[in-house]
Amino acid sequence: MKIIKHSGDIVEFSSEKLKKSLLKSGANTGTVDEILETIKKQMYEGISTKQIYKMAFSLLKKTANAHAARYNLREAIRLLGPAGFFFERYVARLFASEHYTTIINLTLLGKCVSHEIDVLVKKNEVIAMVECKYHAGREAASDVKVPLYILSRFNDLKDRNHPIFNVKDIVSSCWIVTNNRFTSDAIKFAKCSGLNLLSWNYPEDNNLKTKNDSNSLYPVTCLTTLSIAEKDKLLILDVILVKEIINNSECLNRIGLSPNRMKNVLKEASELCRYI
Repeated sequence: MKIIKHSGDIVEFSSEKLKKSLLKSGANTGTVDEILETIKKQMYEGISTKQIYKMAFSLLKKTANAHAARYNLREAIRLLGPAGFFFERYVARLFASEHYTTIINLTLLGKCVSHEIDVLVKKNEVIAMVECKYHAGREAASDVKVPLYILSRFNDLKDRNHPIFNVKDIVSSCWIVTNNRFTSDAIKFAKCSGLNLLSWNYPEDNNLKTKNDSNSLYPVTCLTTLSIAEKDKLLILDVILVKEIINNSECLNRIGLSPNRMKNVLKEASELCRYI
């Protein structure tokens, strides 16, 4: 059966690919098989992947909110927009979870001009600038122009003394992080130029998806027991990760949740982060 991707491309439906993504939600094999059968019965020639996703999400939510939340990860990261402001804070949290010291939104003076840096990180005395490229559209990709531009900024900053963590720090490394993907030319250029890339699916074994699952770095936008407005309120309070709710449930009270709703949100958060 032919289905239509977000990009508009027409491809053959793969039940194995869908099954694999459903299993990653944490649902057991029996549940996943039942969901697959239900979806197959409702499918038709030319159905969109977006519609298939909606059906899968709805069916997973009936089994467990945490399963649906985990399945919703990529969309949840996209919801850290619209301008990418909260995506930068999410990326800072990601580096912090790997024992980096982080600073966000700092302006540094280069050899030629000044530069606003999204995130600066330090680990083992190495300081790196991290540039975040947020895309609202699911199919958008960061092409070779992105590392070309960021390399020029990095070259203007590196090997100069900057008052960052200490008075005379040097920025000697550079990362580019995107919520979508990089084109093959962008990856090739970055490798050749010594730039570090991180995207939804790159590097293959240590990308945004795998880092999330390994370290429970789920953004609060994953949660199915909160409304969009409530998620936005948490982000404004600088509550970016689900695990931060578990460690500070008072933030749920601050956004006006009743005790019963707080209980439901905390239950989903705990199951999502495997705290119970």
